[in-house]
Amino acid sequence: MNPENIHIREYKKEDYKALLNLWQETDLGNPARGDNHQIIQQSINIGGKLFILEYDNKIIGTSWITFDGRRLHMHHFGIHPKFQNKGFGKTLLKNCLEFAKEKGYQIKLEVHKDNLSAINLYTNAGFNFLGDYDLYIIRNLDEV
Repeated sequence: MNPENIHIREYKKEDYKALLNLWQETDLGNPARGDNHQIIQQSINIGGKLFILEYDNKIIGTSWITFDGRRLHMHHFGIHPKFQNKGFGKTLLKNCLEFAKEKGYQIKLEVHKDNLSAINLYTNAGFNFLGDYDLYIIRNLDEV
């Protein structure tokens, strides 16, 4: 990994198609989640940030930080499988934590219990396990 070829920047509308491809490749996104450009832009407008990690001018990672007025939530944190376990995640996470510190809000995330490399990354960066929470969601409000 040549550090000169790594670039972290903010999301632009033109990134959307490449972003979707990466999210599908990393199993971070699918149409049921409703992640579209308008939702991304709305979350940015209210204090969030979507970081794009590029290597050799190719999008290989993302971290979407949303803000609910109380704390920051890190979503869609992922690195393309070809580039995992090479330090890119650590670089991106450092950038995210600098943003959280700058904003002055707690930051939390969800990680699958079987994703040991991600858990290791997060705990080494200072994240603490909150306990045995079960998560529930309603994706289709027409069913309410």
